[in-house]
Formats: sequence, structure tokens, C-alpha cells
Amino acid sequence: MADVGRDYQKIANFAQIFFNFTPHHVAMTIIGIAGGTGSGKTTVVKKIAEVLPPHCAAIVPLDSYYNDTTGMTDEERRAINFDHPDAFDWKLLTEHIKRLKAGEAVEQPTYSYVLSNRLPQTVHVSPKPVIILEGIMTLHYKKLRDMMDLKIFVDTDADVRLIRNIRRDVVERGRTVAMVLDRYEKVLKPMHEQFIEPTKKFADLIIPSGGENKTGIHILKTYIEGIVTGVEKLKG
Repeated sequence: MADVGRDYQKIANFAQIFFNFTPHHVAMTIIGIAGGTGSGKTTVVKKIAEVLPPHCAAIVPLDSYYNDTTGMTDEERRAINFDHPDAFDWKLLTEHIKRLKAGEAVEQPTYSYVLSNRLPQTVHVSPKPVIILEGIMTLHYKKLRDMMDLKIFVDTDADVRLIRNIRRDVVERGRTVAMVLDRYEKVLKPMHEQFIEPTKKFADLIIPSGGENKTGIHILKTYIEGIVTGVEKLKG
């Protein structure tokens, strides 16, 4: 019964945000989208971006903020667990979100999985009415979570996520099925259960089935379109 009460409260909180939005409510809206590897987070973000003018939203991928490993050996880099919270530069990411919220542009890092390190190139990100932060552990770090106006968890069955990981890693990363399954059992599954799944309790909105959940995505689109419309009216 306690879980039902918490879920009801989350729905009520989201409904209050959704229906009570006014143009002066916030100058910038920070939306965090989390979920396991292969859950469909990126698909959800893409579907949202499709309906928004380019000048209205900026997408900040958590994957860009893996730690700088310049001082590490190749062996140390190969040992990095990319599915552990310690792999991320939370301090830099939090600082960048603060600066964006203050109306300042930032230089977002770019990360190479091949080199297991940051590249010299950066991506210029300007402040926009909507900032979407997307990644497996977007809701993990409290200081970052506290800056979010809306927190979303994309929830997809483990077997579906595994199938998607097999397809992606075999096709895009040249791994064998056996390699993917071994990594899933030793890294992905335990890290998901320990660090990602528990962040679901922080979400204002849970979207089951990821990009296939048309109703959930429609609600999210409508909410964000309302923010953008409000900002445009203020400018007018």
C-alpha cells in the first residue's frame, strides 16, 4: 500500500506541474531522463526533439561527461567500468548545468569509447528554454537531481534491454554474442540493479517500454511544447 501511495503522489505531483504551468513559472526548465542501457532513452529524447524548434531545446548527454583519463595508462583505461557512478565527472556536469541555468554557454566535452578518453574537440551548448539531460544515471547524483524541474525514468524489461544491447554491440562495436552476454552478467546487470533501478523512486514520471510508449511520450511532448509556447509568448 505504501508503494501505491508513493506512485499516486508522483502522478499527482506531475499533474500539478503539467496543468499549472504558466510562462513565468520558470526561466529555464531542466528535464532529466534516466533508464538502463537499451531502455529507449535516446528514442524518447529524439521523439521529443522532433516536435521542437532547434532554438528551444538543448540535449546534454551524460555519456559526454565520463572522466578525463589523460593521466591513466592504457591498461587502467581498459579497466574502467562505464556503468558505475564513479566513471562520471559529476562536478563538471553540475557546473555546466548551473551555468546554462544562469544563461551562460558551455563547452560540452566529447568522449571516445575507442580511446576511453575525452577528445580535444568540444560541443558549444547555448542556454535554451528547455535543457534535456539524458543518460543511464541522470537521476543518481543528488546535487544534479535537485536542479531538475522534471525527472523521468524510462522503464523497459530486462530481456528487451539485453536483446537491444546484443544487436547494438554486435553490429556497431564488433563484439560477439558471447562477449555481450558475459559483459551483461558481470557488469550491466549488477550495475543496473545497484545504481540505476533504485533511481526510479526519484522520477516524477515513469515511461514503460521507452520509445514504444506513445501515450507517455505524447504527455511529455505536450508538457514541453507548453513550456516553449509560454516562452515564445513572453518574447512576443
